[in-house]
Amino acid sequence: MDPRRRLVSSPRSRVWTTKMDGATVVVKQLVEGPGARERYEREVTGLRLAGRVADPPVAPRLLTTDHAQRLLVLEHLPGHRPAADWIVHYAAALARLHAATTARDSGALPAWSGPTTGDVRSFLALAASLDVPVPPGTPGELDALADRLGRLGGHSLLHGDPCPGNDLHTPDGLRFIDFEQASLGSGVTELAYLHIGFPTCWCSTAPPEPLLARAEHAYRTAWHTATGEPVPGDLTDACAGWLIRGDALVQRAHRDTTDHLARLPDKDWKWGTAGGRQRLAHRLGVVAHMAAGRADLRGMALLCTTMRRRMLELWPKLRPLPAERPPGA
Repeated sequence: MDPRRRLVSSPRSRVWTTKMDGATVVVKQLVEGPGARERYEREVTGLRLAGRVADPPVAPRLLTTDHAQRLLVLEHLPGHRPAADWIVHYAAALARLHAATTARDSGALPAWSGPTTGDVRSFLALAASLDVPVPPGTPGELDALADRLGRLGGHSLLHGDPCPGNDLHTPDGLRFIDFEQASLGSGVTELAYLHIGFPTCWCSTAPPEPLLARAEHAYRTAWHTATGEPVPGDLTDACAGWLIRGDALVQRAHRDTTDHLARLPDKDWKWGTAGGRQRLAHRLGVVAHMAAGRADLRGMALLCTTMRRRMLELWPKLRPLPAERPPGA
């Protein structure tokens, strides 16, 4: 299987192209370390489930595996620079990926997990650190939000990290790669990525509103075409859930290690295209707008508006998220 050419990948894997039976293939090996076996098994299962979707596919074909070495061999696909309206095609493909599984697949992958009461407490503590008063009833609203998201359920095939860069744009359509965090849950939690600025991604972006509206419509249309049903779940709740998760402000290696919301008043950090404060300010604005008029989130909408205003007073150089996908993603 030589010669081989190493490709760019995360520190958690090694990826290269090589020849096998005269054809170019992609070989991926999950690097030894904590969680490596689980990530390998998730990726294998996610790819196999995604492989049900055809005409066009939404993932590369999984050709073979080596369980002992945590190796996957995938078809090699030519990619090209995404078009200006890439997010529309991305959203339609994401919906088709989500529709690959049904209730019969329950247990095939871990269930998606939402924010916890600890996330709620950290978010409220951040408001206090910024000297922002919490409207009466808001803690109860946030607890109810976490409870709703905890009971969201669903059996959609979630990618787990559907970032620009984990989507390969080919002449025959878009394919998702890197299923190491795949799970089963409600697709609305990943539809929220479009609005909330791609929360698990180094390349956080905020598309212009007309393009965002087209992308959401493309998702809902593709989902309905695939399932015959409207998209289940509440998009505002899903976006609010990403807002209050401090771990969604840092790269994966730093998650589950500390309270990142508590760090934010004293120290900012850069991750890819945006800083932690920049990401949070965007999410606060999104949720403030989406929750406006919701009786059960009235306090949260006001809190988000006030927190964002306070952040811009404290750090007036904060800029909006980039509107365009960065080169290399």
